Amino acid sequence: MYRVWNFITGYSLLLIGGAIIALIWANTNAESYHHFVEFVLIDDFFIGHLHDDGHGHVTRTLTLHYLVNDVLMALFFAIAAKEVWEAVILKNGSLRGKKAATPLIATLGGMIGPISVYLGLAMLFGSETYNAVANGWAIPTATDIAFSYLVGRLVFGAGHPAVRFLLLLAIADDAAGLLILAIFYPSGDLAPVWLLLSLGAAVGVFVLFNWLPRRLDRGDQLRPRSTWVRKTLSFWPYLIAGCLSWYGFQESGLHPALGLLPIVPTIPHADRAFGIFSAAEEHLHDLLNQIEHALKYPVEIILGLFGLMNAGVEFSSMGPATWLVLAGLLIGKPVGIFLFGWIAAKPMGLGIPQGMRIIDLVVVGCVAAIGFTVSLFVASVAFEGGPVQDAAKMGALFSFAAAAVAIAVGKLTRVEKQDV
Repeated sequence: MYRVWNFITGYSLLLIGGAIIALIWANTNAESYHHFVEFVLIDDFFIGHLHDDGHGHVTRTLTLHYLVNDVLMALFFAIAAKEVWEAVILKNGSLRGKKAATPLIATLGGMIGPISVYLGLAMLFGSETYNAVANGWAIPTATDIAFSYLVGRLVFGAGHPAVRFLLLLAIADDAAGLLILAIFYPSGDLAPVWLLLSLGAAVGVFVLFNWLPRRLDRGDQLRPRSTWVRKTLSFWPYLIAGCLSWYGFQESGLHPALGLLPIVPTIPHADRAFGIFSAAEEHLHDLLNQIEHALKYPVEIILGLFGLMNAGVEFSSMGPATWLVLAGLLIGKPVGIFLFGWIAAKPMGLGIPQGMRIIDLVVVGCVAAIGFTVSLFVASVAFEGGPVQDAAKMGALFSFAAAAVAIAVGKLTRVEKQDV
């Protein structure tokens, strides 16, 4: 159903490679690493970090870190949004109907569980620790869709229904994570009026280059206007709209990495989907899939750069936030997913996919505890740069331990691998 193996392996290798280089660099020459990450590309620019120039003027500076985290990562979140959008809007989308109910409820548990563990343990550490780390409550709610899929295949086998359950849960988790970032982690003082620019760009490009050509082509099977727009103008109207929307997000105070989200639903799309970068989707000629596949290699490189920019944490920085993030992921995720999944499947009578056992929910929860990419991202926006942010990032990196835990729990619960 989801032929994503080639993308996942490429994505994983570059991301891991970037993270490993960053860890080695930061622990051998921290000063040069941080100088590289915060290297100033353009000072006094229209995009970048807001800061006082020392003369009472507020200006923006474009650094290498901002370019990767706030500008280029918008492409990664756009691809995540594309998968969520297709899962919701398509007739046979995985987030529609009764079949999605149990995974969606389990996703809710996979967020409430980590938050409860994170904040509960933080309170036990005392008010000083709680006040220092409380803003990071969303870090352990994340599930890294790529790595969880990799480990899920390893534990269950490619053909096990639990893998599709896990992928659906991860997609829903991404959707919830995007909402959390937008609502709870603004990048500056909120100026909502700027969102009108994003809204106007989305509505304008949809009406002029999607809805109107199709409207004019009604009754004409050749669809000349729609074909002309797709072949001649291609992605350019959506690129321009995306830039405007991104700028609107930056100026509004919302995190600009989410700036392309309003544009994704406006792009013409097919009436079916096969999954992230699926080879089968290359035979679909809608513009949304063409754009996604054109972004395949750039996004892999961007994720490698993201690992390089964000994983450079000194091992000496481990602290309470490290253990809180780990506890939220390794304890809160499995418990929350199992508990809420069981409630949905049994007392609520919604059931689980045929061929999947209730105990498999525990294993799914362990696999979903790999936070990595999105956890790192949330840590970078939840805390100012410093010891607490570094400690939280270390917890996100250590969440790879969930892979070993998932394999062990899979053995203990006697998961029967299904490779076809």
